[in-house]
Amino acid sequence: MRLLTLPTPESTTAPTERATALAFEDRRSHQLLQRVKQAAAGDAAVLLAGETGTGKEILARYVHELGARRSRPFVAVSCAALSPALAESAIFGVERVEHGSGARGPAPKRSLVEAAEGGTLYLDEIGYLPVGAQDRLLRLLQDREVVRLGARQPAPADVRVIAAASVPLEDMVAVDRFREDLLSRLSGAAIAVPALRERPGDILPLARHFLAMYGRRLGPAPCVLASSAMERLLAHPWPGNIRELEHVLQQALLVCRAGRVTGGDLRLASLPPKAPPPALPGASSGVDAWMATLESAITALFECDLPNVHERVEEIVIRAAYRRCERNLGHTANLLGVTRDLVRARLL
Repeated sequence: MRLLTLPTPESTTAPTERATALAFEDRRSHQLLQRVKQAAAGDAAVLLAGETGTGKEILARYVHELGARRSRPFVAVSCAALSPALAESAIFGVERVEHGSGARGPAPKRSLVEAAEGGTLYLDEIGYLPVGAQDRLLRLLQDREVVRLGARQPAPADVRVIAAASVPLEDMVAVDRFREDLLSRLSGAAIAVPALRERPGDILPLARHFLAMYGRRLGPAPCVLASSAMERLLAHPWPGNIRELEHVLQQALLVCRAGRVTGGDLRLASLPPKAPPPALPGASSGVDAWMATLESAITALFECDLPNVHERVEEIVIRAAYRRCERNLGHTANLLGVTRDLVRARLL
């Protein structure tokens, strides 16, 4: 089995949003692996687009390890974790202050670009990068130089940029929150990372990997999957992707008996019905039935232990309305009964 993992898998039982392993058993994963190898052969910027928890950071590290920069640093940062006020200075650096007396101020902290010199800079959730930082990033990609905050002259920089996004950057371009020319520059080597439900051949290999990894921490006896567990794993839609699968197997190991994980040991979110039930008496056009289906789906999401469920559901509603209104902010706001500013903010 072809398997990639993060260098230091997290041992905590608290769920996070990134995947720690990635398998390549499914046909779509074979195609993904070929695309990754093609991107690694060059030195252009790479954009990894896919849902949260699909293994984008693992792929970024693999691109780095296959490329000519493998012996140099791989520096990763989540743009969503950086405050807008500090993003530019953290990534691109600050010029050392020169006082009027000729004395020099303290040396600023090394920037992420400097830390990645000669290697790879991985920008996760690049859609959260402030516009000012996008300007500096575009210059880095075009001219291989950076302008530190407060500097008058650019400084050379030799890094390869790999970016990742879990939201459509085209939507952010439409609301002027992401530079179109930066997206064009990043899209030269764009890689679409399929969701776990789109590559079912990877589910059981990954499940066995997580069983082995976490099972070793609990005892020397190996753990296996019963056929009932396999059936449930393959039938689940995995809205949280690989990270959800990992969390489910962690929990199952704590309750299974005799080193055998059965279907009853898996804490899976309830599957919402694929079609709405018959309309309730008095309901027009089955609206009540659709609302019941929606409530069932939201309940299933809560059972997945995913963080920020409310924000994610709200974002889905707004993006669906935005697409229905053909990317028109005003029409979207009218459809939802909210302000244009709120729609714009949620599409960030």
